[in-house]
Amino acid sequence: MQKLSTRLNSAYISAANRLQGRRARRKIVVYVESYDDIFFWNDLLSEVETDEVGFEVILPSRDSLGRGKKIALSNRLGPDMIACVDADYDYLMQGATPTSHTVCTSPYVLHTGVYSIENLQCYAPTLQQVCVMAVLNDKQLFDFESFLAQFSEIVFPLLVWNVWAYKYGVFSQFSLSDFAHLVELRRINFAHPEITLDQLRHRVNKKINWLQHHFPQGRATYKPLRDDILSLGVTPSTAYLYMRGHDLFDLVVSPLLSTVCDALRRDREREISRLARHGVQKQNELAAYQNSIAPYDEMIRKHTAYHRAPQFKAIVERARALVAPASSSED
Repeated sequence: MQKLSTRLNSAYISAANRLQGRRARRKIVVYVESYDDIFFWNDLLSEVETDEVGFEVILPSRDSLGRGKKIALSNRLGPDMIACVDADYDYLMQGATPTSHTVCTSPYVLHTGVYSIENLQCYAPTLQQVCVMAVLNDKQLFDFESFLAQFSEIVFPLLVWNVWAYKYGVFSQFSLSDFAHLVELRRINFAHPEITLDQLRHRVNKKINWLQHHFPQGRATYKPLRDDILSLGVTPSTAYLYMRGHDLFDLVVSPLLSTVCDALRRDREREISRLARHGVQKQNELAAYQNSIAPYDEMIRKHTAYHRAPQFKAIVERARALVAPASSSED
């Protein structure tokens, strides 16, 4: 005899909603990929909750510890049971694989559009705020927005090639890890970021020449794919939002934040040392300051300043559109 949990689907949730009465708040069950996703999607969906419709955000399996995109999508989804997942490259490939087709076409799947939640957490206009949250120093020592826009313009052609490799099945020769290794920031001098960018440009151009030589078939398929990606709202200056999220954080944003936050922390400590009237006051103030600051990697996962990002607002609008049919069907 099958357990009731194995029969759980959208129709079951819909029936349970009806049992609560017509005036009860409709509950939509939301499956997400992992623990880290629960807060993000709960926060986002709170933007579209109403007195009539609410959400319960949970992991994708009720009878195991299984997690991940495939498990979330494998549930029997419907108007009262949806999946909220990272877009990965599935959005950019627009149905080229079965998973991509599901992510792009299912009316019961909500995706990030950008590669993952981490990309939104690394949204360039919010990184100065992350520094302030971490080290409590509001001085602006580095222009994150300008740097990541230039970074993106350099790597955008290579990003298209990486999507191309996955779309046409040659990713073993140019994988996500290969892409990450090439765009990793090395020897950062935030006072002269152009040096880092020039080195990056050299590596990217060299790899593009290699790809053009080894995959001549790309001459006919690369430009149409590039045009398709541009039509989805990706721009050369926002390419960083569409590369693999943990690579963006670990290899690009984290080195920048580490360098800038260290400089800001030292600046604040020098100020305390300069203003202290005596040694005891200096030690007390330094101890108080050091107890108040926090690691930047914790702050980047806690902030919600990315709400103002157009990409986040686009997810909210898709969520409203997804919920609207369920709301109207109750009327």
